[in-house]
Amino acid sequence: MAYINLEEGLYGIRGPMAFRPETAKPINELAEILLRNDNTLSRGERELIATYVSYLNDCFFCQNAHGALAQHYMQCDVQFLDSIKLDFNAMDISDKLKSLLAIAGSVQKGGKYVTPEQITHARELGATDKEIHDTVLIAALFCMCNRYVDGLNTPANPDRQYYINRGKMRAEEGYIDFDLYK
Repeated sequence: MAYINLEEGLYGIRGPMAFRPETAKPINELAEILLRNDNTLSRGERELIATYVSYLNDCFFCQNAHGALAQHYMQCDVQFLDSIKLDFNAMDISDKLKSLLAIAGSVQKGGKYVTPEQITHARELGATDKEIHDTVLIAALFCMCNRYVDGLNTPANPDRQYYINRGKMRAEEGYIDFDLYK
C-alpha cells in the first residue's frame, strides 16, 4: 500500500504522476528527450541504461517497465535483459554500450564515482560527448524516478509478463501526454 493516498490501480510512477500532474509533465518531457528523441544511441540502448540503473536501485516497477521497452526496441527476450543486468560484460552487446553501462552504474552509486578512466575508455570505444552526457543524465533521472516510486511505496504488478505485454504500446505512446489509465 502506498504511503500517500494514490489512485487505485495505477502501478509504479503512474500513481504519483496522477496525484501531481504538474510535476509529471517536466519528468515526462525529460524522459521523452532522453529516451525517444533522435540520438546516436538507439532507443533500445537508452531504455537498457534506464533498466540497468533501475535494477541496481532494486526498483521492480521501473526495471520491468523500461526493460519491456528495451525488449521491444532490441527485439530480445527477458532472459537476455536479465543476463545483461547480472553481467553486461559477458554479454553480446557492443563494447561501447558496455562502457556506457559502467558509467551508468557509477552514477547510480553517486556522481563522483564516475572516473576519468571510464570516460576515456568510452571515448576510445567511440562514445561521443552527447552519448556520455545522455548516459549520465538517464542514470541520474532514473535514480530520481526509482526513489520517487519506491519512496512512496507505490504498488507494482508482480507479474513481469504484464510489463512485457505493455512494451509495444508504451513504445508507441511515448512519454508525453500518454494515458495513465491504459
